[in-house]
Order: sequence, then C-alpha cells, then structure tokens
Amino acid sequence: MYLLIILQQLIAAGTHIVAKSITHNIPSEIVLFFRVLLVSIIFAIWMLFNKSKVKRIEKSDYKTLILLGFVNIPINQFLFLKSMEYTSAPHVALAYALTPAFVFIIALFLLNEKASKPKILGLSLAIGGTILVLSEKFSFASGGLTGDILALLASFSWAIYTIIGKKLTLKYGAIYTTALAMMIGFLLYIPIFLILPVHIQLEKFTLINWGQIIYLGALTSALGYAIWYYALGKTDASKVSIFNNLQPIMTAILSYFILGTGFSIEFILGGLFVIIGVFITQRS
Repeated sequence: MYLLIILQQLIAAGTHIVAKSITHNIPSEIVLFFRVLLVSIIFAIWMLFNKSKVKRIEKSDYKTLILLGFVNIPINQFLFLKSMEYTSAPHVALAYALTPAFVFIIALFLLNEKASKPKILGLSLAIGGTILVLSEKFSFASGGLTGDILALLASFSWAIYTIIGKKLTLKYGAIYTTALAMMIGFLLYIPIFLILPVHIQLEKFTLINWGQIIYLGALTSALGYAIWYYALGKTDASKVSIFNNLQPIMTAILSYFILGTGFSIEFILGGLFVIIGVFITQRS
C-alpha cells in the first residue's frame, strides 16, 4: 500500500517537472486548456461507465459546484501553471506543501476552529520557512519572486477548494465531485481563454509536448488521483496525508537531475522548516 502512495507522490512530483518544462515552450494558458480538455474527456468516459456513481445534484448545491469549478480551474490551475513560467519547480512544490497550513488559517478565522499550541507552533515554523525561502528573491525584476507569490496564491486557492469541496465530496463521492468540478471549471475557463492574448498554434507542439499534456491530464489528474483515493479507502487519512510531505523533496531531487536546478541555503533551510511545520500541524 505504501509503495502505491509513494508512486502517487512521485507522479505528483513529476507534475511540477513536466509543467515547468512545457511552459518553457508553450504558454501556460494554452497548456491549461488542453490539460483540462483531456481531463474532462477522461472523467466523462468514467461517468459513462460508472452510472451507478453518477448522482442527481440537488439544486441547493448548484452554486457551490459552480464556485468549486471556478476556484479549481480558472484560479488554482491557472495560477499553478502561470507560476511555473517565473519560478522553479521545487519552489512551487514547496508552496503546495503549505496547503494544510492554509486550510488551518482559513478554518481558524472563518470556521472558528480552536488553535492548539502544537498547531500554532507548526504554522509559525511553516510561515517562517516560507519567508526564508522568499528572502533569496528580494527583487521582482527577475520574476522569481512573482512566481513564488503566484505559487503561494495557487496553494491558498487549493486550500479554499479543499474546504468548499469537503461537504460535496462527502455527499456525492470524491471522484464524482472532482469530475464535476473539472468539467464545470473547463466550461468556465473557455470564455476566459478566448479573451486572453494567446493563440493556439498546433504546429509549435512537438511530440514531447503532447506527451507532457497526456502526463498532466491522464497521469496526474486521473491515475494519480485514483491511487490517492484507493489509498484513502485502505488506511487512515492522517497517515496518507503525511506522505504529501515527500512531494517537495521528490520534486527537488527530480528537478536537480532532470532540469539541473540548483538550491540555495535559504531554500534548503526554509524548506525544512516548512515540511516540519506542516507535519506538526497535520499531526495535531
């Protein structure tokens, strides 16, 4: 079981590497369009062959589903891929490692969740580590700091998605809810994509680029997601979620060997603080 979870984390870590590579040649807006198009087709096929899991959506949930789709694609995934144009893959992975901390902050201020001392300690370490990582990019001129901020916003939006989607996930099932969020998000992204100053030029896509789109769509959003929820069905969610802390480490290793990314002392120490802080927050 744990080998499957590690495989899922490896797929997720590879997502950052692939996203960084493809956005170097293809605009992130176009990458997002084809990625979500592929994911929507995959989920539509899944719904076709799993009609027993396709439930009637209550009218009272329409607005929440639309909001979930909007947060998922035009906001979260757009920010994720856009950040890859400016900063490194390990930095984006580290930003996403902060999601549990962001969930806690939102729950603390909006859902009146009680703040225990261990959670405050974990949150403080995670925030301190983030500041340390950002300190190596003190200027917006290089674009690196801009990319880090976009990645943090993407992570924060994913935390919002997690909180908004929790009730629907329990009600309609995780995969079905995600399928609807992806498909609705894609429909909401289409009019936005049409007014963006980018144009699809298929002749610029190489076979490697199409392979990267398939990785982002089929492997990350379909296979990786299936493994994740299979694991959740076999063991405790708290144990499974701890493995998320492996993702920035795996991304850093892959980025070093595949993309030749170097690491500063600020990133190493800050990353360590973030991972420890998130671990403490999750455990408490």
